[in-house]
Amino acid sequence: MQTPVLFWTLLGVLITLLLAIDLKVSSSKSREASIKLNALLTLMYVGIAFLFCGFVWHTLGAKPAKDFFYAWFLEKTLSIDNVMVMSCVFSYFKIPSNSQHRVLFYGILGVIILRAIAIGAGISLIHHFHWLMYGVSVLLIIMGIKMLFDNKKNTDFSKNVALTFMQKHLRITNTLHGNSFIITKVKNGVAQRWVTPLFVALIIIEFLDIIFALDSLPAIFAITTDPFIVYSSNIFAILGLRSLYFVLSSMSNRFGFIHYLVGIMLVFIGIKSLYKLIF
Repeated sequence: MQTPVLFWTLLGVLITLLLAIDLKVSSSKSREASIKLNALLTLMYVGIAFLFCGFVWHTLGAKPAKDFFYAWFLEKTLSIDNVMVMSCVFSYFKIPSNSQHRVLFYGILGVIILRAIAIGAGISLIHHFHWLMYGVSVLLIIMGIKMLFDNKKNTDFSKNVALTFMQKHLRITNTLHGNSFIITKVKNGVAQRWVTPLFVALIIIEFLDIIFALDSLPAIFAITTDPFIVYSSNIFAILGLRSLYFVLSSMSNRFGFIHYLVGIMLVFIGIKSLYKLIF
């Protein structure tokens, strides 16, 4: 079903508005936003997602609305697991709380762009090579089983591919320079560009999102391949990630079960998708 251009325009306006709100909060002069404020923002994003689901139901029908909700819920659940990894990134690079807001805002902005590219490429491949869905279904089952029996999180980023590449090709400062990503140093009368650990943490988070997308996007493609539903459900789950991070990071030890819940969901979606393809 072809989604009207007006719907894409509405989605774009809504994303821009929510990003503006997020930027306003993240650039607040207070050193740390309160847990209460971030909890309220998280609830706001959830409420907006539900309202958008209602809009989809009213305009496109019950099936697209149901697909939107399932895809959004899956992505939101996965994002809780991802928050724990982000916390490890900030801990590894010793990024203070008042600087984490800035990294997360630009990180989410980058994720919105990267997800659009990944979703477009994925849907195009599936439409041209429908048999790939069999592989996607089997992959989901394998990933789900692996998550159920392997709960180890790699928090040592010293051998991360993105970090190794940056260490070889970029000048990286040893310390933070306020909230700056890039600074200029003059050495022997020559101005040189240096990146700070803040920039490195941002790139690592973007790199990890690509890895996360390998988990979430195949599962969502198993639910629906409608570009509008896939992208909007992804974005509404991701937009509240910054506030969700600050709510959950202080109590990460209470969410160990999420890893197992995600594993069960991936196995279930994989089996259901495979059943629909075969029968």
